[in-house]
Amino acid sequence: MKREEIERLREAVSCAAILEQAGFAPDMKESTRRAVKFRRGAEIIIMTHGGRGWFDPLSDAKGDVFSLVATLENVGFVEGVRRVAALCGYSPSSPAWHDTGERMPQASVLDRWEQRKRPKPGSDTWRYLCWSRALPGAVVRHAVQAGALREGPFGSMWAAHTDKDGAVSGWEERGPDWRGFASGGVKILFRFGAVAPIRLCVTEAAIDAMSLAAIEGVRGGTLYVSTGGGWSPATEAALRQLLSDTGAQLIAATDANTQGERFAERLRVLSDEMSSDWLRLRPPADDWNAVLQERSEENAKTEDGRRRAASPSTASRVAAPG
Repeated sequence: MKREEIERLREAVSCAAILEQAGFAPDMKESTRRAVKFRRGAEIIIMTHGGRGWFDPLSDAKGDVFSLVATLENVGFVEGVRRVAALCGYSPSSPAWHDTGERMPQASVLDRWEQRKRPKPGSDTWRYLCWSRALPGAVVRHAVQAGALREGPFGSMWAAHTDKDGAVSGWEERGPDWRGFASGGVKILFRFGAVAPIRLCVTEAAIDAMSLAAIEGVRGGTLYVSTGGGWSPATEAALRQLLSDTGAQLIAATDANTQGERFAERLRVLSDEMSSDWLRLRPPADDWNAVLQERSEENAKTEDGRRRAASPSTASRVAAPG
């Protein structure tokens, strides 16, 4: 097949078509316009570039529609091209994203970060973090003072990913009705805590990193980090650099699910390669924020029970003669 024909095939067949025929389904709750998450059981593939590209967040696998077929069906490139050609008439039921009009030129990642306000008590973002996510105000204040948080649109939170020099490369976006990552940004690590750690706790989301910090009382000598749900070469390089510079114990504090276990295994392999101590710290709920919210609800019920128990004696004292 000629190169021109291969290029036409690449444009004609979306990765969504391959994924859907292979039994994957889009997870719209965890998808964005630019990155659509597909699931097949415990397997995850992220589709990018409008269906022209893909990557596996738990490995280094990525590429175009041909490499996707080769990966999923364990065939060579030539056979992959043949199978893609057979799908030219297939129309996938891909998510319908609606354009909102002409797009303006986008400012740089750093400019967009600097243009956003820092969260403060009473703001929508502060209420989202402290009320909806049960993060203690002291932890949020600590993260704000460290320059790690910004207010996103509609009460959402931006949590910075930075390189070893502290330069912002992108940010995790989380809100009541939204989750994603900065357009044009690069996932490295969200960092919260000690500069020269003896413990390095790795989570999958910035909110989980701060939640674990809250549960542990922001333990001294600990750096809480988040990979943002991915495992990019930049993320792995940053973890290797931290372990090399500090000799810290590597703690896999990832979610208590299949994806979290796969992340934990990658961290164990990394710790072996770096000759560092390794520990699996598994949350008793799905993730650390769920644990924090459960504890917050239990504490609220306990406090409410104490107030109810105190009411009769208080009332009797007030009503007693003399």
